[in-house]
Amino acid sequence: MLGQHAENRLRFNVLGPLEVWAGGTRLKLGGMVQERVLATLLLESGKLVPVSRLVEAAWEEEPPATASHQVRKAVADLRRRIPDGSRIVITDGPGYRVAVPEDQLDLTEFTALVRRARAAAEQGETARAAEALRTALELWRGPVLPDAAGPVIAAAAAALDERRLAAAEQLFELCLSLGQAAELVADLRDLTVKYPMRENLRRQLMLALYRSGRQADALEEYARVRDLLVEELGIDPGQQLTQLYEGILRESPDLAAPAPPASPAPAAPAPAQTPCTLPYDLADFSGREREQRELLERAQRSAGGRAPGIVAIDGMGGCGKTALAVRVAHRLADAYPDGQLYINLRGYTPGEQPVTSATALATLLRALGVSGDQIPDDLEGRTAAWRAALTGRRLLLLLDNAADATVVRLLMPPSPGCLVLVTSRSRLLDLDGADWTSLGVMSDEDSVALVSTTLGAERVSAETEASAELARLCGHLPLALRLATARLRNRPRWTVGYLVDRLRDETRRLDELSLGERSVAATLRLSYQTMAAESRAAFRLLALHPGSDIDVHSAAALLGTDTRDAEDILEHMLDVHLVQQPDVGLYAFHDLVRSFALSLRGQATEQEDQDAVGRLLDYYLTAAEQACDVLFPGRRRRATGLPATRAQLPDLGDAHRALAWFTREHAALSGAVALAGTLGYDRHAVWLTRNVVFHLNARGHISEFRDLSRSAVGAARRLGDLVLLAVSLSNLGVACWKLGRFEEGVEVAREALEVATELGDRDTEAHSESTLGLLNSVLGRFDQALPHLVRAVDLGRELGNARSESESLTTLSTLYEQWGRYPEAVEAARRAVELDRRLGSHENEIVSVTDLALALLGLEKYTEAQQCVERARRIIDQTHDPGNVGVLLALSADVQHRLGSTADAARLADRALELVRSSVVPIRQVKTENILGRLRTRLGDPAKALELHSSALKTASSIGYRIEEAHALAGLARACEGLGDRAAAEQHAGAAAGLFDTMGVPEIGRNR
Repeated sequence: MLGQHAENRLRFNVLGPLEVWAGGTRLKLGGMVQERVLATLLLESGKLVPVSRLVEAAWEEEPPATASHQVRKAVADLRRRIPDGSRIVITDGPGYRVAVPEDQLDLTEFTALVRRARAAAEQGETARAAEALRTALELWRGPVLPDAAGPVIAAAAAALDERRLAAAEQLFELCLSLGQAAELVADLRDLTVKYPMRENLRRQLMLALYRSGRQADALEEYARVRDLLVEELGIDPGQQLTQLYEGILRESPDLAAPAPPASPAPAAPAPAQTPCTLPYDLADFSGREREQRELLERAQRSAGGRAPGIVAIDGMGGCGKTALAVRVAHRLADAYPDGQLYINLRGYTPGEQPVTSATALATLLRALGVSGDQIPDDLEGRTAAWRAALTGRRLLLLLDNAADATVVRLLMPPSPGCLVLVTSRSRLLDLDGADWTSLGVMSDEDSVALVSTTLGAERVSAETEASAELARLCGHLPLALRLATARLRNRPRWTVGYLVDRLRDETRRLDELSLGERSVAATLRLSYQTMAAESRAAFRLLALHPGSDIDVHSAAALLGTDTRDAEDILEHMLDVHLVQQPDVGLYAFHDLVRSFALSLRGQATEQEDQDAVGRLLDYYLTAAEQACDVLFPGRRRRATGLPATRAQLPDLGDAHRALAWFTREHAALSGAVALAGTLGYDRHAVWLTRNVVFHLNARGHISEFRDLSRSAVGAARRLGDLVLLAVSLSNLGVACWKLGRFEEGVEVAREALEVATELGDRDTEAHSESTLGLLNSVLGRFDQALPHLVRAVDLGRELGNARSESESLTTLSTLYEQWGRYPEAVEAARRAVELDRRLGSHENEIVSVTDLALALLGLEKYTEAQQCVERARRIIDQTHDPGNVGVLLALSADVQHRLGSTADAARLADRALELVRSSVVPIRQVKTENILGRLRTRLGDPAKALELHSSALKTASSIGYRIEEAHALAGLARACEGLGDRAAAEQHAGAAAGLFDTMGVPEIGRNR
């Protein structure tokens, strides 16, 4: 029998997943073809099955040309794997048959027990007949052969399921005749939920309810089945059901229960042999070493307690709780010599109702060797018998798939020497004394190791990157990884890369992670169905959140609730492991869970989903506006025409909180802009982009700044709103400047200026004038840049917009400094610094002070320049744009060297170069490399100077940054001179002079 390790006999099970046992060891049968061939033979045990029939069973679709040969190979392989296999699988003419003794195949045992029950019933031995049927039904471990899918096996499984149902109905009939009633209700309800059209089950349920004193419930059951039959089939209930209904209405004495026989006293004879019903330990179990150690340590700590130890594992569906618990149980088995018992409580089993306490107790008592006629019929009697049987024993009990702490408590052994292992999808908080371990997804290394173990090291080593990507796309979830590798094993022509490409399509990813009745979606659906209707709707809506992390404020906005209710919903989802908690107050979906939640959307949910996104966008727009007011003082507020959110906002009252919020919500905000564009919220997309790009620009995320600005321009054009178009174009022009796309920027800024002028939008006009001046100056068109910048400064001052005036003055100072007009550069920069300090705008002050220091260097006022850069360095931190900080540090190094501090200069130079090369802003990198190249020349290191100026020249010439291109050439000339290469020096000097002449830069501006 299963679990009798000392007995080396074969056991075949088909009433559930296919299993073959040799003593206490479960045999590996090979691939899918072997399993389907053996399953088909066992379903026809003792009968000839032609090869053609086996071919039909082994392939769901068109079989290959070599199918018959593959079947014969599969038979030969089975004979090798099964001890004495040639006597089990016998060649018989055109096919094969299996010769298995009746007591070694659960199907033949089931058939014999049903036959024995029928004979006992005919002889009037009702109790014996009921016991035989109960034993027969306990042979079933779930749906027949769920892993050996295919039309042939599926048809046979359906027929067997019908036999199972018929046996269950016969058992209920016998129990009713023995006077049982209340104890049958739960099992009858389970079956009527699964088979709602089965009238005989409904009749038995109504009778059990009536005999339990629940007349109203019995009548309600009739009304329920009548409505169902009329709605689904257009018919009324049958005569038997109708007559029972009428009898219940009039309380017919014919319906009274017969007097039940007295229950036997609790008895628990010791089994002849140590019982072990643990499932087999997976041969390909991989990883989880840390979790194993932790569970073993907890089990050992609990061993010396005054009560049975409870070590429990919770985690999302598919994370491998059962496999881990079984492995730990096997490793602990020797410490519990009186037995190791396992029961699946089916709290989350597809197509199954949870096991009742009474059924669980009966199963466990039989495992201990208690015969059926000694097991009491009532729950109290079974509980007493179970506790009596375990008194004084050291036993390990594995309660798998538990959903209810009440059932677990009832099954707890009374002896302190026992250990109970529990697995559950949700942490059973009311299970006192339990030591819980939450099981997450596997690590990257463990995931790849599992793929290698289940698929084969050779295939994995041949596609290392694809295997790692497979693990990532499966979300490092063991169930998903096993399903994916099973598909690859069954499709040997598929490469890992091919499956990875299929999995990249998120809309079909869950479909790909499915095999037979096993699938990630089905596993997740069970957790989903345990939630109330309100929580299920919230689960679907929360998946619309565009960020990786969700806080209670954005969740409340999505759901249209307050933050307290939103937190309660998220915490409940956390309890059932449908969300994770990366940090306090933050929640996140596993990728596959999000895919499942999004798959629940449809036409019926479309309006609710749209409204939820609208609420979220209102929230993000209002919150981002408030955060920008704090972080960017002096920024002009614009009327959006959109309502402020009704949702509660987080505390954004100071710069630290506002910056932390922007940093945390960075990805979500960018995702919200994309979501707005996708769902037609174009106005939200434009105004939210305006807020977000302030943050992106300040932190140096310029590529993203450009992408969002382009999307906003597209949204504004779709709306035909010129105000929004002018704002969006103006922002896009700045992004083009920072990325070195100057000509594109000029076109964009020119269009923005034209639209703003037409509208009379003077704020956007000022911004566009400033951007055009900036872009023309970097292109070396100084004479064209100047009037734009003067106009921008004047507009800013007239509008009372100090921030706009300051930014334009800073750009004007840069223009004058590049032109060699240092006194004018100093004057413009000083005015900009004064405005920035008045506004409290540290980010802008860093830039304006840096420009002031550059102008002072041109005037050889080194001490004043040093004071400027030291002031700027005091206010910088890790949140500021690395490109701006890099230029400041390079300039600081230059100043320090001019004042004689060589050591400080070297340290600052190294840090500056590190920063700008991590930045995506080429104009800052070029400027820094030229400053540091000149410094290296003065330090007597022309080789390093040559390297720096060469890099600067390459970038500057590619983007058209003319003034820095000229300075790079001049620097190369000096470096080559220092290296003794006069010809190259003269060539570079001539090229630099030509560019300086074209831009009208005087001699004083050429020699830095």
